Amino acid sequence: MMKQVQAMQSRMAEMQAKLEQATAVGQSGGGLVKVTLTGKGVMTALSIDASLLKPEEKDILEDLVLAAHTDAKSKAEAMLAEEMKSVTGGLPLPPGFKLPF
Repeated sequence: MMKQVQAMQSRMAEMQAKLEQATAVGQSGGGLVKVTLTGKGVMTALSIDASLLKPEEKDILEDLVLAAHTDAKSKAEAMLAEEMKSVTGGLPLPPGFKLPF
């Protein structure tokens, strides 16, 4: 059992490093707004098409940024879930137990 726990700790450290390097790009408005997040959910980039930079489009732009961020975050969470499956490798975790956060 201790060997399994140590192996899982090692895989967790590897996964943490991998998540730091992984990115997820979310988009909205047909690609007019794009948000890039790290695997840990930190926003690293925001791209807004010039056609949206009009004062009368302010509310639409704000909604599109939020939608793109939500899209990127769900993709980053899906990457994390996949990584966790490979790290825990059959070791049962209590319901609601989240690693690494």
